Amino acid sequence: MNTLAYRGMADEGAPPSLVFLVEDDPAVSKLVLAALTEFGFNCEGFQTGASVLRRMQTEKPDLCIVDLGLPDMDGIDLMRRITAQSNAGVLILTGRGHTADRVMGLELGGDDYMTKPFESRELVARVRSILRRRMAAPGATGGRQRRYASFLGWRIDCAANILRAPDGTEHLLGTAETQVLRCFVERPHQILTREQLMGARDLLPTDRSIDVRISRLRRKIENDPHDPTIIKTVYGAGYMFAANVTWE
Repeated sequence: MNTLAYRGMADEGAPPSLVFLVEDDPAVSKLVLAALTEFGFNCEGFQTGASVLRRMQTEKPDLCIVDLGLPDMDGIDLMRRITAQSNAGVLILTGRGHTADRVMGLELGGDDYMTKPFESRELVARVRSILRRRMAAPGATGGRQRRYASFLGWRIDCAANILRAPDGTEHLLGTAETQVLRCFVERPHQILTREQLMGARDLLPTDRSIDVRISRLRRKIENDPHDPTIIKTVYGAGYMFAANVTWE
C-alpha cells in the first residue's frame, strides 16, 4: 500500500494545510503522520516517488516532506520535480547528514532540512515555519497578483516560475528562488533583511538558506556573480535589488 491519508481538525476559520509525506520506512511514516494530524494538518503518506507524483496530478499539497533515500528514485530528483510542477514547500527529512546533501537540497529548492533521528514537535514547528514564510511572501495572498516583471532585459513570470533572459533563454526557477526574486522586484532599490526575504521572524542567525538562494539567482542574472551589480550585498543590513522594474 503506497498511500495513507489522515485528516486533522482545521483551526477555526481556516482550512487545514495539506502535507504530503514521501517516506518508505513505515515506522517513520506512522510517527510523522500521527504528529501532523495531532497538530491539525491534513496529510497523506507515500512510499515511493512515483506514487506521490501521480497523486499530485489531481491534488496539490501545500508542503511535501521528502526522504532522500527512496526505493524507486533519488529524493533530490523527486524534490526537483515537485518544485517544478507545483508551488508546494519542501522539507527534506533524511538520514543523510552530509553537508553536500544539505547544500544540494537547498540549492534545488528545499525550504528546510532535517536529519533522522528527529523530535516530532520540532518537525511540526519547522512545517509551520515553512508554511508561515510562504504565506507571508509578497503576492502569496490577497487581491489580484501582478504576474510579469521586467528588469534590464530580463522578464519573470511569477505564476509559472519562469525567468526569461535578454537573449530569450528560459530558466525554470524553483519555488524558493521565485519567492526571493519576487520579493526583490516588488521592492527595488530598498534594503531588505534576510528575514524579509524569507518572510520569517524566527530566522536563526545560523540559517544560510537565503544565502544559497541569493547565490543561485546571481549565477543566473549577474554578468559576474562574484562582483554582483543587480543583487547587491549591504553588509550588516541585508540585500538590495539595484535595477528598475516594470510590471504588466
